Amino acid sequence: MMPQLSNETDIRLPFSFIIFSVVALVASQVILLFNGHMVIDGNFRTPALLSSAHLLILGWALMVAMGAMYQLVPVAFLTPIWSEKFGFIQFWITAFGFGGFGITLSFSPTISIFTGLLALVGILLFIVQMFMTMKKQAKKNILTVLVGSALICLLVTITLGILLIMNLGMGIANLNHIAVLKSHILLGVAGWFTFLIFGFSYKMVPMFSLAHGFSMKPAKWVYIMYASGLIVTISSFMTENYLLLQVGMTLLFTGFAIFSYHITTIIKVRLKKKLDKPFLFSLIAIGFGLIIHFSAVILSFLPGLYEMYGVLIFLYIFLWIACSILGYLYKIIPFLWWTHRYSKLIGKKDVPTLKQMIDEKVAIPIFSGFVAGCLIVVLSIATGHLLIFSIGQSFVVASIIFFSYSIIKVLFK
Repeated sequence: MMPQLSNETDIRLPFSFIIFSVVALVASQVILLFNGHMVIDGNFRTPALLSSAHLLILGWALMVAMGAMYQLVPVAFLTPIWSEKFGFIQFWITAFGFGGFGITLSFSPTISIFTGLLALVGILLFIVQMFMTMKKQAKKNILTVLVGSALICLLVTITLGILLIMNLGMGIANLNHIAVLKSHILLGVAGWFTFLIFGFSYKMVPMFSLAHGFSMKPAKWVYIMYASGLIVTISSFMTENYLLLQVGMTLLFTGFAIFSYHITTIIKVRLKKKLDKPFLFSLIAIGFGLIIHFSAVILSFLPGLYEMYGVLIFLYIFLWIACSILGYLYKIIPFLWWTHRYSKLIGKKDVPTLKQMIDEKVAIPIFSGFVAGCLIVVLSIATGHLLIFSIGQSFVVASIIFFSYSIIKVLFK
């Protein structure tokens, strides 16, 4: 297929992914709300909770990441998407795969095998699209390394997922199922999503804060430390060695700490003194991520409390990954739609300002409610109270519904 001639991606492509992801996000959290008793009882491997988890991770987080990459990769790497036609084909295959897999998990594991295969094809097509696009980049940089590593982590995550399914179905000799499962989760959340957020944060933080003249040298050490932490931690899973787990968690924390420090130095040289509220929540998410990584290091020295890693994974997904994505989306979508709809009309007719595209005052209750809800859910798990869970999850659901409404409303302006 021939590449596009322009770096500008057809706006319908990223927005198709984003709109689908918003629907999947709401659906995943509503399912979770009505199955709180299973969470409190610790029955996480039930069809309903598996459906909720995969709608969240695949249907929302992965789809929105794909949509964002279709828009941001050409901007960050100064090269057009390899093939937009290929991108639309990939969207429909992935949407049917993710949506079908998330739904069929709740009532028919047999059918979910077929929808899961469709989802797998969609992911592989996306990886092909991105690698073909990045291959054309004239000058590689640290963003290329971070995003490229994120894609490799995604590919390995999917491969490990296939191994897990095969092992459950037919039993693979000498396969350490638990070690593979842990590696699957680690590479899926800390490898794919975190490397991706690292990479695009280095593009979006300076853009949203109007920062210039900062050094990118620390980014190299962010990558070295975090990648080393992933490798050592996976080795600890395979060998069941506590010392390797402690070293791995320490390396992951060190990498994240350097990233946090680096972002702080970028913010300090900004020209924009008053940062936008949604963007502030993406920065606050970095603080949450740092605390969670530090907590993971502490837990690695307390073998009797390893079951607490489940709580940390929940907090990692919601307070680091989700808050980062939601905060950036609240800024990116109005900007993309304004550019598409009004940038060529400036000077010809009255057009709304970027500030008028979305109400940023609403961002405070939306994001505050989301964070509060997540923390209340954790409290409910710790105390075993279903009522507390219902209250916390209701906060989460209400927040994402208002968030989704605010985002969708932008498309009608």
